[in-house]
Amino acid sequence: MDQLTLLLTLVLGALVTIPVGQRFGLPAPVLMTVLGGVLALLPFVPNVEIPPDYILPLVLPPLLYAAVQRTSWRQFAANVRPILLLAVALVFVTTAAVAATVHAVVPGLPLAAAVALGALVAPPDPIAATSIAGSLGLPRRLVSILEGEGLFNDVTAIVLYHVAIAATVSGTFSVAGAAGLLAMSTVVALAVGFALGWAAERLMRLLDDPTLKIGLTLLVPFAAYVLADEFQGSGVLAVLVTALYLSEYATDPDDVLGRLAERSFWDVVDTIVTGIAFGLIGLELHTVVASGDFDGALVGAAAAVVGVVVGVRLLWLLPAAALAQRLHQRGGHPDEEEEIPTTWRETVVMWWSGMRGVASVALVLAIPVSVDGGGPFPHRSDLLFIAFAVVLATLLCQGLTLPWLVRRLDVGADTEAERQLERQLALRAAKAARARLAEIEQVQELPEEMAEQLQRAAYGIATRLYPDLVDEDRREAHAQRLERMRTGRKITGELLSAARHELLAARSEGYDPEIVDRVLRHLDVRTLRGAV
Repeated sequence: MDQLTLLLTLVLGALVTIPVGQRFGLPAPVLMTVLGGVLALLPFVPNVEIPPDYILPLVLPPLLYAAVQRTSWRQFAANVRPILLLAVALVFVTTAAVAATVHAVVPGLPLAAAVALGALVAPPDPIAATSIAGSLGLPRRLVSILEGEGLFNDVTAIVLYHVAIAATVSGTFSVAGAAGLLAMSTVVALAVGFALGWAAERLMRLLDDPTLKIGLTLLVPFAAYVLADEFQGSGVLAVLVTALYLSEYATDPDDVLGRLAERSFWDVVDTIVTGIAFGLIGLELHTVVASGDFDGALVGAAAAVVGVVVGVRLLWLLPAAALAQRLHQRGGHPDEEEEIPTTWRETVVMWWSGMRGVASVALVLAIPVSVDGGGPFPHRSDLLFIAFAVVLATLLCQGLTLPWLVRRLDVGADTEAERQLERQLALRAAKAARARLAEIEQVQELPEEMAEQLQRAAYGIATRLYPDLVDEDRREAHAQRLERMRTGRKITGELLSAARHELLAARSEGYDPEIVDRVLRHLDVRTLRGAV
């Protein structure tokens, strides 16, 4: 088996482990890690050969860009305090605690290298947590906290990691220099992120084809990362800023096909890259263990770091969440939508959801092999072993027991609040439709029958989005209309299916495939829009 075959095997595993995990109630990231470990044990499977310099630019930009699609600038602004308190500050605390521990228990390890290890194991993995949380019915508020925490944790930790790696490679470190580098990295990243976001948004206006727009979104995160890195800025922060800018300003409400296609495309990218990254955990752990000389002291050091990572998170989150709740109740934050854990049970679930994953794997694999002057990076194999131990321990132990803990603590989604929000949004959408109809009627005279039909259609927008809006007397009539519509859509679907089969048959008979595909695309678009 060569490297390409191994890569394709991991891609296949990333796709297959999702339905398998759903079938047996196991997280897909855990299954991919196990799959990587099994592959590593097979004698015909080669060791992974990825240059460390390529790891971060290839893995992080698409994952960060895909993660931003699930949030917004408004959500970030509304939750800036819990993000700073529960996420960013926790990265600094965890990094310091891990660095102090590993510096003490691993003889001869430079402090800067210890800080690099602390930074790379500090950020929890939002993908592993939310992939499990989504199947457990956790409150949407808690899922949003985990997503936001993971996103901004990654940015903070990676900036710290780069500073520590630079200090280790150069052999010099100063607090003032590190603070200056951190500040410059942030400023450059913000400038590159906003500039590239602005340029990409303008370019998207010129591209009418959804395929071209999606292709541009694939290029943008890599461009943001590389440009920021070229100017000594934080690549991950630049990707984050660019993605938030585009999500805010580059959205066309009427581009239905483009929006659906783009979301599907990035879901596929996210699934494949994430699966490969977790598969690499199992593959690389075997390589690290086989190539190193590990004794009981190193195993003990790894166990100590795991304990620090898990313990510090609990010791920080309990008082930090209580403080956030108190400040929120006192009105210290004017926004009512601030998302924080509301009970100690939610805080415990948030603590146990702190699994390490993709970011930690990418960062540890990106540790340079050598330092300035040609010498080896100090204790690189030891750092890889400890980092993989943290990832595996948290991913397997916490990932497999999180469903049990959620059931034990009885933490579930607030379905009533979610239904009320859906009702509010449905009414808002229908109100906008009726207001637009009133504007049209002021400038264009409509036949009475058409006007009544359009009024019913505007009202029907709300009832289709939220059927419980109709009162008891009209619910039966509405249900009958829906049944007639479903029957009509079913028959229409059969008519369209017959047309598609005929077009594909014509393609097989020798008709010009380009012309057939063009006609078939028009038919597919009409199918998506529900029209004949």
